[in-house]
Amino acid sequence: MADGDDRIARIARIWRGRTVPEKADAYAAYLREVGVKPLARKALGAQMFREDRAGESEFVTISYWESVEAMSRFAGPDPRRIHHLDRDAEFLIELPEAVQVLEIVLDRVESRD
Repeated sequence: MADGDDRIARIARIWRGRTVPEKADAYAAYLREVGVKPLARKALGAQMFREDRAGESEFVTISYWESVEAMSRFAGPDPRRIHHLDRDAEFLIELPEAVQVLEIVLDRVESRD
């Protein structure tokens, strides 16, 4: 979340996609530029994760939103609907059918002395 932004993230939108190892570096760069950067400008925040495994690399992006309504302004009326990037079919092993939308029930745990 940007400094000075007092909106609270209450919703997480999680997308997952897998590619073959030979395409993983190129897809990481593409996903970062074309997918995550524009998303981060609209969401409260966004993260991109990568796990390299034998035979495939999995990418996960998580964006944070103050409400489902706010997320829908970006994603459309069905926030679980996938908005594939133009080159996803070129990179991904299979095109994901949906994203996961979760309510954030705990963000931080305060430590006790």
